[in-house]
Amino acid sequence: MSQEEFSEIKEKLLERQKQILKNINDNSKEIDGLKVAEASDEADYATISADTAIEEALNIKQQKELKEIEYALFKISNGTYGICEMCEEPIGKARLEVKPQARYCIVCREIVEKRA
Repeated sequence: MSQEEFSEIKEKLLERQKQILKNINDNSKEIDGLKVAEASDEADYATISADTAIEEALNIKQQKELKEIEYALFKISNGTYGICEMCEEPIGKARLEVKPQARYCIVCREIVEKRA
């Protein structure tokens, strides 16, 4: 990959990181609001509980993605970005464009997923 392509991917990662941090902050505020919401009956309580569970699940998923992005940014800074962590071959450009925080090439990703 060229230096320009690395810069574009880094910019994508930083933009996504910024969006995730905003989402997590917004979700946390919404969860706090739900926790202090007054439930007038069991249906309200059930709705508040379900909404809180959904927001917390979204936060967990976004925090996981945030860690992946931070790791990809670290790999860019130390020169190991774009190399599969299993086979140590370059990860395809098309894959990195779709998922810039990818740690594995397509073949190795399938192996990792089958193990999980």
